[in-house]
Amino acid sequence: MAGEVRKITLIPGDGIGPEVAGAARQVIDALKLGFEWEEAIAGAGAVEKYGTPLPEETLESIKRNKVALKGPVTTPVGTGFRSVNVGIRKALDLYANVRPAKTMAGINSRYTGVDLVIFRENTECLYAGIEHMIGEDAAESIRLITRKASRRIAQRAFEFARQTGRRRVTAGHKANILKLTDGLFLEAVREVAANYPEIAYDEVIVDALSLRLVVDPTEFDVLVLPNLFGDIISDLCAGLVGGLGVAPGANLGDDAAVFEAVHGSAPQIAGQNIANPTALILSAALMLEHLGYTAEAARVHQAVTAVISEGKWVTPDLGGTATTTDFTKAVVQNL
Repeated sequence: MAGEVRKITLIPGDGIGPEVAGAARQVIDALKLGFEWEEAIAGAGAVEKYGTPLPEETLESIKRNKVALKGPVTTPVGTGFRSVNVGIRKALDLYANVRPAKTMAGINSRYTGVDLVIFRENTECLYAGIEHMIGEDAAESIRLITRKASRRIAQRAFEFARQTGRRRVTAGHKANILKLTDGLFLEAVREVAANYPEIAYDEVIVDALSLRLVVDPTEFDVLVLPNLFGDIISDLCAGLVGGLGVAPGANLGDDAAVFEAVHGSAPQIAGQNIANPTALILSAALMLEHLGYTAEAARVHQAVTAVISEGKWVTPDLGGTATTTDFTKAVVQNL
């Protein structure tokens, strides 16, 4: 795909979103790959203009370009609007949430040698939002698990392991209690695992998995989990390697992909030029890998690592005094 002129939907987002999205765009533009950016709006700003945090025009842009880089967005609280992130994933069937967690020199962490990738099913489980009230004093939420969704997230995890030379896939679950739903999830993952005999496969109850990750995260390689457990475990893994500020993410479907930082919009520091753009820059590197620009993605990773390990141009959350602009310039120079 090298040399192809490609349009990419860019959703700057809210709060610090425009600042970190601008930084990621600057880094990608410095690679001179000829990308064209098509800006789209989502979040609190979109409510003011369109009356909804997720306008149809934004979804159409992603469908048309098939790839988007998205800054953090704010979903208004108490207004009846559902999460923009959930809305995008559901509308585009982005069923695989992929979250790498890797230790980096210069990041304050008690661990070394962590290199995990979490595959979280992204469309069902409790996040399907099937809820209702039972009278005035009780509420019920239905946990939906299907064989189709479980198989395809497992397929993504095992295929990734095969293509990248990973040694092991671990399924996290609670089938000892949730015997039907997580039982079906495990049954589907086992069916997929049988097609990858060269990759070790095991299963760990999710509470035990949490404990073992904190004790020794290097024990694990690729994790695959249902939606809610995957959300929790992927945040835990981000904490093992320095926090959400350095945690990239990808939402993948068969027809589209959206790459985004895991952290929120942090409105309290918006406009101060102190936001750390690492997570979104690394998410942009995941986007490059997805598009086939593996060498360029590696250059971005190496540049970010070099700046953080040196420590001279890091933002306050990483213990430095540099601005978002300073950090971005340093990354570009290290490309």
